Amino acid sequence: MASVDIELEGHKPTEEERVIQWRLEELERAGYDEVAALELALAPCVDLHLATGLLRSGCPHDTACRILL
Repeated sequence: MASVDIELEGHKPTEEERVIQWRLEELERAGYDEVAALELALAPCVDLHLATGLLRSGCPHDTACRILL
């Protein structure tokens, strides 16, 4: 599991960037691949609890992404 590090040298992340980074990490931890996790993390309309719950209940990744987006 690789995580996108949005902190650049000399750049202090904004609150929004920190939230996106946290959402990305949680989605990857739940089992989404890097691309899907990033797409979901960047979409403010996606409910993180619903996104992780879908996978926990056995929903396939591609189906979960279609539901959420």
